[in-house]
Amino acid sequence: MEVTNITKSFPGVRALDDVSVAFYPGEVHAVVGENGAGKSTLMKVLAGAYRPDSGGILLDGHPVTFNHPSEAQRAGISIIYQEFNLLPERTVMENIFLGREPHRFGVIDYGRLEEDTRAVLRELEAESLINPTTVLGSLSVAQQQVVEIAKALSYDAKVLIMDEPTAALASQEVAVLTDLVRRLQARGIAIIFISHRLAEVFELAQRVTVLKDGQKVGTALTKNITMNKIVEMMVGRILSDYFPDRARPEDIGDVALRLRGASNDALRNIDLELRAGEIIGVAGLQGSGRTALAQAIFGVVPFREGVMEIKGQPELFRTPAQAIRNRFGYVTEDRKYEGLTLKQPINDNIMLTLRTLKNKLSRAFRNGTGSRKELALELAQRVDVRAPTMEREVRFLSGGNQQKVVLAKWLATDASVLIFDEPTRGIDIEAKASIHERIRELARAGAAVLMISSELPEVIGMSDRIIVMWDGAIAGELPAGSGEAEIMQLATGQATQL
Repeated sequence: MEVTNITKSFPGVRALDDVSVAFYPGEVHAVVGENGAGKSTLMKVLAGAYRPDSGGILLDGHPVTFNHPSEAQRAGISIIYQEFNLLPERTVMENIFLGREPHRFGVIDYGRLEEDTRAVLRELEAESLINPTTVLGSLSVAQQQVVEIAKALSYDAKVLIMDEPTAALASQEVAVLTDLVRRLQARGIAIIFISHRLAEVFELAQRVTVLKDGQKVGTALTKNITMNKIVEMMVGRILSDYFPDRARPEDIGDVALRLRGASNDALRNIDLELRAGEIIGVAGLQGSGRTALAQAIFGVVPFREGVMEIKGQPELFRTPAQAIRNRFGYVTEDRKYEGLTLKQPINDNIMLTLRTLKNKLSRAFRNGTGSRKELALELAQRVDVRAPTMEREVRFLSGGNQQKVVLAKWLATDASVLIFDEPTRGIDIEAKASIHERIRELARAGAAVLMISSELPEVIGMSDRIIVMWDGAIAGELPAGSGEAEIMQLATGQATQL
């Protein structure tokens, strides 16, 4: 498939400007760029969701025009969005062949539907992983990803577009997806791979195209280009360092949070001390207990046994409201469904936590800020939210700016303990660097930070200490700067303490 001189504009912005790219059979072609670079718009043009203002699409050398995504699917172009387009209450086989179920005498032939589904899963060597009759909502995120790929294959896809396919996956699940991509390559399918994780781009892709401000900066073979060069092309300047400086010993203060023998159904005998001014990174595989630890501390799913102390005083949160009133903040891993009200403006989102505090406003508000709207603007400026107006609905912001709004929301509470769960998931390189700097600024100002991430370079680069979770327990603690191999040894249960 080839796109030639594609241009697409929306009111007030040119999303794509004369973009031309070619995609080859049996090749993984990565498309990278900051949020707002034009990646999603280009993919929606390819998938028939948008019609370009000018330019054309060639498929197998022939011009094609798509008026609807279904036309693109029938032509062999399938897209898997970062947020799955599946029905959780229906079975796997009903999702894969939705609207195309085999019929017999006017009634759905469920026997043939199951056979057809097994055939598609067999092509992916995933028949033992997924049962066609299983209700989709009971599957893991990785398994749902496989269902999305199977659905695309059922259309006899020639081109498969994957938008941030690993954003919600743990490392062992990424390995499964990588194997699937290799098998699809072997079948001669052209794979367009969008990712903010450049390490994955270099592992999976043979070719990479960089977009910036709606224009193509360049296309290169990954074997002929460096990661630093791609970053420079994406942001227009050299990023000398991905991570801010770590805390010095004299910057770290008293214990802000202490856990002793803390347990619930998902966690066992957690011992942890988190000090003011430091960032503790939490690593571990999916299901190891990382998010369960955050939720237990914050009172979402409380500890049932053991001791929790806040600044030396015993306290055990039974609800998130209790945690907020004790100046705890929790940036959840799913900002869209758990961290934001997408149809509300930036102002309202930043003020959400203050409603929980009732009349106990933040320190910034008490110290003379004239109104809540002025406080929201001040906090948005502190975290560098970029939007034309504070009345802009959050759903229209880029992923990086949405994450900054979530951060501003917790700054409004003047939190002394902050928990970040996957703080940079699905956002671009420069936005990541900005979020990293903001997190470190909070620690420098005296906040105690617990940061969970499935990206080991992020854990290593940001942490003053690292704890590694395995099977609901802390498998061990590592000093700042420890390597990925040491972390993975603990994360896979090969060692209990290093």
